[in-house]
Amino acid sequence: MAKAAEPPSGTRDFLADDMRRRKAAFDAVAGVFEHYGFDPLETPAFERLEVFAGKLGDEASALIFKILKRGVHEATGEADLALRYDHTVPLARVVGTYGSRLPSPYKRYAIGPVWRADRPAKGRFREFTQCDIDTVGSSSPMADAEILWAVHDGLVALGVDDFRVLVNSRQALHGLLEAYGIAEDQGTAVLGTLDKLDKLAAEAVVAELADRGLDRRTAQDLVGDVTAADTDRVRKQLDTTERGRAGLAEIDRVLELTSGLPEGRVVFTPRMVRGLDYYTGPIFEVVAEGYPGSIASGGRYDGLVAKLGGPDLPACGGSIGIERILAIQAADAEAGSGLDVALTVLGAEDTVLRMAADLRARGLRTGVYLGTSGKLGKQLKWANDNRARTVLIHGPEEQAEGVVTVRDMVSGAQSAVPVAEVAEHVRSSSA
Repeated sequence: MAKAAEPPSGTRDFLADDMRRRKAAFDAVAGVFEHYGFDPLETPAFERLEVFAGKLGDEASALIFKILKRGVHEATGEADLALRYDHTVPLARVVGTYGSRLPSPYKRYAIGPVWRADRPAKGRFREFTQCDIDTVGSSSPMADAEILWAVHDGLVALGVDDFRVLVNSRQALHGLLEAYGIAEDQGTAVLGTLDKLDKLAAEAVVAELADRGLDRRTAQDLVGDVTAADTDRVRKQLDTTERGRAGLAEIDRVLELTSGLPEGRVVFTPRMVRGLDYYTGPIFEVVAEGYPGSIASGGRYDGLVAKLGGPDLPACGGSIGIERILAIQAADAEAGSGLDVALTVLGAEDTVLRMAADLRARGLRTGVYLGTSGKLGKQLKWANDNRARTVLIHGPEEQAEGVVTVRDMVSGAQSAVPVAEVAEHVRSSSA
């Protein structure tokens, strides 16, 4: 295939089956979020560059898709707009822009495309859909728990069954560092290394911690505590520092407020580390059987809205990795939906169109052959290509008798039905 015929690198074309699958997934998640009282928010596909400038950190800022100035300013080669990098920065702008016009706390969800000027790779795209849910303006632990409940129900609505929600706390992680006497300037590196426990063996993590300057015995004890079969060892360590006790209280409150979920669904996971730059309280990740990595994540990020240009408000949120889920499910999906009914055209076009209208009025997805061939064989192939369940044939013989031949494309069975009764007959047999 010629390069010009392919979509730009890092983007995809979605044909009919994919589009229907994606729309059904987005609608399912949006329906869950609506039931939780979250409002939809759609922001422009691009923002002023200044909205993102200096808000995302150096690594993320390098991935912003910039839009050059246009018209008389085009020759400057300067950018003044940027494609939407995520849904969080626009959320901060909206909260800052509309202020008192928004309910407080402000609960919103956003499902839409974002763009990253990243290097495309397998499973990594420059254009993809994010599915975010956030509550701005509440410091209550109930807000954290509600996010977790909503994400849980969203995953269930997507057909993800066997999954666990791993919960921890940024406070607890810092308290653990204090309990082990790890200096503040080592903390970020140590936590970053602990985060590799899902990918590396415990001994490899211990070795890396030692390379970073940690006493080897301390490294072994720390790794042993966070990977123990139960959390008793970690809890004892956390109980020795003020931050540790505060973090443990956050974790236990989240566990208490989500106790109505299936048993074992939400678990305290001391080794889980995420969002070193912005999370401030409870954090979570979701892992599921058959899905690589995490399929959802989130946490409390008090102070981030102000850092991104909005007012200084507490906030918490979560994100469902909907693209990752759809990619796995698409590989296992059966053939997509086809036509409920396909009508061949062998004369009597006005009758055929009236039958099609009657079928559509009864809620059936109906297609009429619009090609140039008058041969029944070619029209049946068209019906088969469109995965039609039922085909209606109204040829010269049927027209003379005032009937329609109704053919079941799966069994091959067919029957003659009066024209006036065919729509109701097909609807009843399709129910």
